[in-house]
Amino acid sequence: MLDHGAAPPSTDAPAAGGPRPGRGLMRRKPVEALVAEGGQGEGGSLKRSLGMWQLTMISIGATLGTGIFIVLGENIPKAGPAITLSFVIAGLTALFSALSYAELAGTIPVAGSSYSYAYATLGEFIAWICGWCLIIEYGVSVSAVAVGWGQYLNELLDGTIGVTLPDALSAPPGAGGYFNLPALIVVLLAMVFLLGGARESARANTIMVGVKIAALVLFCVIGFMGFKSGNYSDFMPLGTAGVSGAASSLFFSYIGFDAASTAGEEAKNPKRDLPRAIMLSLVIVTALYVLVAVVAVGARPWKQFEGSEAVLSDIMKDVTGQSFWATLLAACAVIAIASVVLTVLYGQTRILFAMSRDGLVPKVFAKVSPRTGTPVANTVIVSVFCGVLAAAVPLGELANATSIGTLFAFALVNVAVVVLRCTRRDMPRTFRVPLGWVIPILGFLSCGYLMWNLPGVTWKYFGYWMAAGLVIYFGYGYRRSRLATASQK
Repeated sequence: MLDHGAAPPSTDAPAAGGPRPGRGLMRRKPVEALVAEGGQGEGGSLKRSLGMWQLTMISIGATLGTGIFIVLGENIPKAGPAITLSFVIAGLTALFSALSYAELAGTIPVAGSSYSYAYATLGEFIAWICGWCLIIEYGVSVSAVAVGWGQYLNELLDGTIGVTLPDALSAPPGAGGYFNLPALIVVLLAMVFLLGGARESARANTIMVGVKIAALVLFCVIGFMGFKSGNYSDFMPLGTAGVSGAASSLFFSYIGFDAASTAGEEAKNPKRDLPRAIMLSLVIVTALYVLVAVVAVGARPWKQFEGSEAVLSDIMKDVTGQSFWATLLAACAVIAIASVVLTVLYGQTRILFAMSRDGLVPKVFAKVSPRTGTPVANTVIVSVFCGVLAAAVPLGELANATSIGTLFAFALVNVAVVVLRCTRRDMPRTFRVPLGWVIPILGFLSCGYLMWNLPGVTWKYFGYWMAAGLVIYFGYGYRRSRLATASQK
């Protein structure tokens, strides 16, 4: 789906006369300016070192992890055997948005992901809201994933040396403990990898992704030996409401397929490789999710998933009657979930890098080390914040907060595709969403549908988060953004 043509001169220049209420909120950053700034930071530049395969592994690494190893067990009691439909609904929602991401990533290959896409199409205020939602998607999801890592670490310790960490040190307040030390440790380990450089981090992630895919295939092979078709006799015991509710929560499992778009300024050939990486990663992840869910419910009655944490390991232990396979899977899960922390943390630092370069957050987030080509201070600040959050907040609240922020950002991406097609019709695109505006509109509506099905308490916390974001924007970013200062000269 190629679209060639010369791009017309940009009409998105900042308005003269300085930022005025209303008008300043709509100022847009020209696409050409976004692309021209690619890689540039304070004191150094990001290095273009990632190919298509590495970008695909980044997206798979950011997606495939806690959603299937942990959140699966929490959501089967909501939908019963129809959990497979919940995965399909969440996957279709992700697919619609993935197509929109692929078009924009090939057109505007920059580090800010949907934040930058919104800045070029919907204006600075909407871009800020999108960026603020991405902080939930990436920053908070790092914390949520880190919480799940500790659960499988305990399973591994129990299966190897017969010792587990006490709840006081392996669970956050409200979940039976005081401080989740493993969650903090895995975030800090990911920070060390990221400080070494994007290429080195990508290599480590590729190895970990291979391990986690092998672990899930192993689970399916062993779990199928205990498959009982009778477990599907009452396929939808909780009705469509249960399927929809589980789908809204399971959307957390798909968060991360857009991670490749945050690497737009470190990709060797971003216009060609980013769309391919996004779509390929989503296809692989969805196929694995549905297969694992089918096998899991076939091997264990759905009512027995209530209260189970390391659910895949438990099923392997039940089927084989041996702890070895469960321990092996727990070891793979520890590695798999660590790769999610690594890649999602990477995405968060690159989004803040782009926002800082635009002046919407402090300059410290855009400072790049000339030696490693990485935003060092940015990485350390984000890692410490996410680590402390993971150690102090239960997984369930983090997962739901992540889902609503991501769905909101995805909805804006679908709108951005339509707007850019209207305002910059002749801009070269290496990929186009099929069926015209139909897919972006379906993507927008499906995101709204899943948001509607999230619990009221999630909406309440989301409202608090957005209110805090507005205070920061109008107190700092509105007048300090580069477009605002440029218009005042």
